[in-house]
Amino acid sequence: MKFLVFLGSVRTSTPPRPKRLGERVAKLCLNELSNCYPRHEFELIDPLDYVQGAVFKPHFAYAKSKVPQDLDALADKIQQADGYVMVSPEYNHSMSPALANLLNHFGSSLFSFKPSAIVTYSAGQWGGMRAAVGMRTFLGELGCLPVSAMIHVPKAQEVLDESGAILKDSEVSHWQDYLARTFSQLVWWAEATHEQRIKVDPFEGSAAFQIAPSQRNAPEL
Repeated sequence: MKFLVFLGSVRTSTPPRPKRLGERVAKLCLNELSNCYPRHEFELIDPLDYVQGAVFKPHFAYAKSKVPQDLDALADKIQQADGYVMVSPEYNHSMSPALANLLNHFGSSLFSFKPSAIVTYSAGQWGGMRAAVGMRTFLGELGCLPVSAMIHVPKAQEVLDESGAILKDSEVSHWQDYLARTFSQLVWWAEATHEQRIKVDPFEGSAAFQIAPSQRNAPEL
């Protein structure tokens, strides 16, 4: 199976010291997932690698012949993936604008009927946990329901080096156990939904709207 790890930051520097704090957290996730589940594939999706345009226009709003190549390639990756890890800092008690902007480029039908895992971080003591609350609603609407366990990394600059490795040897096993709870749930649900999608097309009973959101409305009285 294939999983995408979305890095929810476009900043190239983060106080107090690291050049890019979120990249450390994303690498931590990639390292742990690759070590624990070597038969699966994990890929980092960095918003800095995709040209999204100065004016917001989602992938599905373009004529097929005019879709930007970057967005088309990412849409295909999203559709082919079996699960997602969403890595976000906290902005005003909510998820990263960079992550929301990137995900909003794509329709929920690309994400639907697959699981996701929420990973938040901060340079302070809360680890971005307040952002995670809103992310549950956001990801639920996309259709990639988040698993119950979450990962929060407070003071990430003191926990991780630039490669995503845990700085204190004495804490490695503790962090591995902590990460395993969330990632084991993610992989378990991904395997279950992968098998079920092979048996039954989920869109047969819950089709994606093709014209307007009003297609979801209840019948008029």
